[in-house]
Amino acid sequence: MTFLYKTMNIINLEKVNSTNFYAKLNLDNISDKTVVCAEAQTSGKGRFNRRWVDMGKGNLFMSLVLKPSDVFSPVYSNLTQYTSVILCRIFEEYGINPEIKWPNDILINGKKIAGILSESVICGSALKGLILGVGVNLNADNTKLALVSDKMVTALNIELLHEYEDKQLFLEKFLREFFKDYEKFLNSGFYCIKAEYLERCNFLGKIVRVNLLNKTLEGKALRLSDSGELVLNAANKLLVLSSGDIL
Repeated sequence: MTFLYKTMNIINLEKVNSTNFYAKLNLDNISDKTVVCAEAQTSGKGRFNRRWVDMGKGNLFMSLVLKPSDVFSPVYSNLTQYTSVILCRIFEEYGINPEIKWPNDILINGKKIAGILSESVICGSALKGLILGVGVNLNADNTKLALVSDKMVTALNIELLHEYEDKQLFLEKFLREFFKDYEKFLNSGFYCIKAEYLERCNFLGKIVRVNLLNKTLEGKALRLSDSGELVLNAANKLLVLSSGDIL
């Protein structure tokens, strides 16, 4: 294997409810920059507790355990946006044109191909670690796609028009790209990826609906702040949203 696999701790699981849950359960015994991978995931979750459908073997289910400090920094909230840019770089290597829907959904031709979920584990005032869950549809068939309620889902094999057979290669590409700029990201935050993010975003200047925890807002997506927040004009009021999902 390449240098990444020689220097990183990789935990390979056959079947797990979710790699994020496994990482949280075993966080005290897992070192910084450990990767938890599973062949199958039975209870994967996305943002706002949405279900992530397991498309079967040959797809990527993983969690990165990160322990950059023992104090939470606001920049950690942008990890999912950073990850969305990293995944877009990889998809583009395959001749695919991904788009980002705020904050971190990756779409191919309007259909979602990857899920990203970041969780912080805090004890008192101390940060025990960050868990970055990533699910990528590398291979899917019509039977599995039928299980997705909104059907707006795709996979790499569908976009390439042939089966994608090297999950390990995709993982390796992801880890290489992720850690290439990881320290820079920790120091500079969203600003260091803002230009790349804006090149791929598909929502600015459009009327959008944004799902918050307890309500939905509608307005024009004007811009992104240097911290990755969405500036929304809703009923002639400027709102700066640090969390939520464009529907």
